[in-house]
Amino acid sequence: MHNYTNDNSTRRFKAHVSAIGTTQLHLRNPYIIAWWSAAFPGFGHLLLSKYLRGYSLCIWEILVNNMSHINHAIVYSFNGDIHMAKAILEPRWLLLYLPVYIFAIWDSYRTSVDMNKIFILAERENANFNTYIMGALEINYLDKRRPLMAILWSLFTPGLGQLYIHRVVTAIFLVTSMIVFVYFSNVLIAVHSLFLGDFVQATKALNPQWYMFLPSLIGFGVYDAYINTVENNKLFESEQRKFLQKNYQQYRIQLSASDEVK
Repeated sequence: MHNYTNDNSTRRFKAHVSAIGTTQLHLRNPYIIAWWSAAFPGFGHLLLSKYLRGYSLCIWEILVNNMSHINHAIVYSFNGDIHMAKAILEPRWLLLYLPVYIFAIWDSYRTSVDMNKIFILAERENANFNTYIMGALEINYLDKRRPLMAILWSLFTPGLGQLYIHRVVTAIFLVTSMIVFVYFSNVLIAVHSLFLGDFVQATKALNPQWYMFLPSLIGFGVYDAYINTVENNKLFESEQRKFLQKNYQQYRIQLSASDEVK
């Protein structure tokens, strides 16, 4: 197999297919990327395929948010109990939280702007890239998939939509995070109490500090799976179009005058 990444004649690639996923460049709205970083630091970078930076910020968010009790304070503030919101916050961790939180938003916005410029240059160069890989553990290839299915599986469990489109590392991270958040938030115990009609016990069972992570996680799982399914489909069509133009467009069908009359 030709290794395009070692081809010095090519300056920029639009995509790379590996055993653990398909990484590609495409146009993104920097404000949406920044918004996801504000919702959960690290998510904006994961949307940009900046995985090491994204996973690091996500782990940092989980650790420091829990130590500073930010989510718990948010719940108290939503209930109008400002005094308890102030009392539960841990200032040593809270002051550590703010600079990195602002950096995550700024850096994801800046990076998305730069990567949009790189994508435009890569699109014009339209260089070849690998579309199929077979290894000892996995097989990955470009293919068209249904965005609706990616949404549905992500709603069942965040990460399943990523598995559907072969974003393996992100899928493992999201599924693991979902297990941790569901377990420590006691959300399934609360759901069980709701089925029994015991609303008071359901409210008492919930741990708001961990429960507040779930909306961001589920929303990101759905959005990331949908966007990447759509963009993977576009990438598949673009590669197929280039292949057909290169290998078959030069063959023209010549019609004789008799054929045209018929």
